[in-house]
Amino acid sequence: MSRLDQPLGLLLEELASSSPTPGGGAAAALAGALAAALTAMVASLTQGKKGYEAAQPEMERIAREAGALRDRLARLLEEDVAAFEGVVAAHRLPRADPARALSVEEALKRASRVPLETAESCLGVLRLAKIAAARGKKEAVTDAGAAVALAYAGLEAALLNVRVNLLAIQDEAFAAEHSERAEALATAGSRLKGEALKLVQERMEG
Repeated sequence: MSRLDQPLGLLLEELASSSPTPGGGAAAALAGALAAALTAMVASLTQGKKGYEAAQPEMERIAREAGALRDRLARLLEEDVAAFEGVVAAHRLPRADPARALSVEEALKRASRVPLETAESCLGVLRLAKIAAARGKKEAVTDAGAAVALAYAGLEAALLNVRVNLLAIQDEAFAAEHSERAEALATAGSRLKGEALKLVQERMEG
C-alpha cells in the first residue's frame, strides 16, 4: 500500500521521526502530488461552467493529465524511500567486499534518477497549473497559484537530492548528463513559476 493511501497524519509522523526515510525526496513527491490534485480540482471546477465553454476540452485534458501525474508522484514517493534505503544498504557492506564499490555506485545512481523523475513530474504539473491559472475558473485562481507554488517547491526539493547524490558518483559521464538535465529542469521551472504566478496576480486584480 502506498503511503498516500494511508492517513496523512501517519505520513507526517514518519517524516517527523528519527528515521531517515521518508525524507526530503519523498516530501518533494508529496508536494508535487498535492499540486497535481489542486490542478485537477481547478480543472474540474471549470468544467460545465457558464462562460468557460471554450476551455472545456483543455480542462478535461488537464484534469486527466494531472490525475496521472498525481499517481506517478505517489509511486515516486515510494521509490524515493526504496532508493535511499538501497544507498544505506550498499554502504553497510563490508569494506573488504569487492562488490561494495559497485553496489554503492549503482545505489547512488538510482537515488539520483528517482528525484530527477520527481522533478520532471513536478515540472509537468507546473505546466498544467499555469494553464489552469490562465483559463480556469477565476474564483479558483488562487488554488491554481497554490498548485504552482507547491509544484515548484517539489521540483526544487527533488533537485537538491539529485545534486547531492551526483557529487558522490564516480561515473563522470553519468554525473555530467544528469547534472545538465537537473539544471535544465531548474531553469524551466523557475521560468514557469514566474509566468504562472504573474497570471494569478493579474486575474486576482482584474
